[in-house]
Amino acid sequence: MTLQLIGRRPVVAPEDLIAGLVPPPHFGQASFSTYVPDPEHPSQAAALAAVRDFAAPHLRRLRARKGPGAGLYLDGGFGVGKTHLLTSLAHALGPSRAVFGTFVEYTNLVGALGFIAAREALSTFAVVCIDEFELDDPGDTLIMARLMRELTDAGVCVAATSNTLPDALGEGRFASEDFQREVQTVARVFTTVRIDGPDYRHRGELDFPPPASAEVVAAVAGAPRGAQVAWPDLLQDLTQVHPSRYGAYVDGIAALAVTDVGPLDDQNQALRVVALVDRLYDRDAVLAASGSPLDTVFTPEMLRGGYRKKYLRCLSRLSSMTHAAMEHTRPV
Repeated sequence: MTLQLIGRRPVVAPEDLIAGLVPPPHFGQASFSTYVPDPEHPSQAAALAAVRDFAAPHLRRLRARKGPGAGLYLDGGFGVGKTHLLTSLAHALGPSRAVFGTFVEYTNLVGALGFIAAREALSTFAVVCIDEFELDDPGDTLIMARLMRELTDAGVCVAATSNTLPDALGEGRFASEDFQREVQTVARVFTTVRIDGPDYRHRGELDFPPPASAEVVAAVAGAPRGAQVAWPDLLQDLTQVHPSRYGAYVDGIAALAVTDVGPLDDQNQALRVVALVDRLYDRDAVLAASGSPLDTVFTPEMLRGGYRKKYLRCLSRLSSMTHAAMEHTRPV
């Protein structure tokens, strides 16, 4: 049975937001022992040791409120295992001591609960894990800078991942003095650990299979928990759903077939697509696409702009998902 995607309007109750701050299914089995450092890049083994050391005091005692909380910031390109390490930290500590979410999930939490209620809820945990830390909006910067300052003042530790050094967040997008001052506040919370290496999903050049044939599209759409949607319809529907609800929007979909793909028209469209792909990837969904090649959906101008790292991560994940779809539909 083909599932319907267009028209979904998920509603996430505020009380479910905290309960939902756990590692996504894609990293459901991640652990320190399953992270395999690339021997050609010693920084990966060093990062593994740093995250283990960060976890150690919390594994020895349930709560530690002796002075300000520490901050650990994993910086590196996409596909070097930052999220694997962060989810390993959350799994090692368990859901009673650690929460895990993306940056947008935490900003949505503040929006849903209010700042004080969100801070109080997060203050009950020993460690707050923030994946894909990036500042897309000056207002979010003010909120997150204050939240991390007050959490660490209360003794909560914060661990984060990003493709951007903490003192360069927002670079190429925002330049106001107020914004830069808040960025420096964020940066002071963290000790930065750099992770080098190529994208583990490819270990080489990014590549895509050719646009899917009608047969492959039909096979993916007809797979268990499959769905099919036309690209223009998907882009329009995404404008009606807040990105913080994209996870609920794609819940239950394991295979997505997209027809009539074409280049994106503007930055807002592009950022919505990035958020959607992240949530599909989190859920181990496979994807088949027909129309224009997927590596052309972001324009050259977008790939040169301030959000280029987001788009490159998205392309990396799209490549992985489309190759998985080809394996999914290959005759045995």
